[in-house]
Amino acid sequence: MITWRRVTEQDFGLLRAWLAQPHVARWWHHDTSAEAVARDFGPAARGEEPSEDLLVMLDGTPVALVQRCRFADYPDYRQELADQVELPEGAVTIDYLLADPTRVGQGLGPRILRAIVAATWTDVPDASAVVVPVNAANRASWRALEKTGLRRVGTVDLAPDNPADERAHHVYRIDRPADAPS
Repeated sequence: MITWRRVTEQDFGLLRAWLAQPHVARWWHHDTSAEAVARDFGPAARGEEPSEDLLVMLDGTPVALVQRCRFADYPDYRQELADQVELPEGAVTIDYLLADPTRVGQGLGPRILRAIVAATWTDVPDASAVVVPVNAANRASWRALEKTGLRRVGTVDLAPDNPADERAHHVYRIDRPADAPS
């Protein structure tokens, strides 16, 4: 069973370990010092920032991190993307990592993403779509989005998380189903 809860400051040690995993560090390129993790994840954990950092569990065991936010809460990011691809009002975005390298490639990523997307329609009643830019070189990530039901709607030029990567990002989108609660 897949469940999740908001990340708390007590989870920062776990996040540090996950961010240090080579398969995660490759794409997240995050400073794993205690200070950096507290700086970057603390505001959301304390409710001082509108984004959600969600600790995802499989049968009670933490296995993934999902970040979810409304584009409207980050106007500069929204505008950068909207200048290059259609971005509907009310769109939400997610970012994600699967922590355990032994679980990669076994279908867990798409299962988690499907659950989060389905919950978004209830959790964010005004969400019109989930739109996710993903580095074009990160094939595993964009394949997980495709398996989740998102469709590629364009390729845009965005700063990569890892400076070693190119700027090309594929943009994936799924619209709120007509029968989703509002």
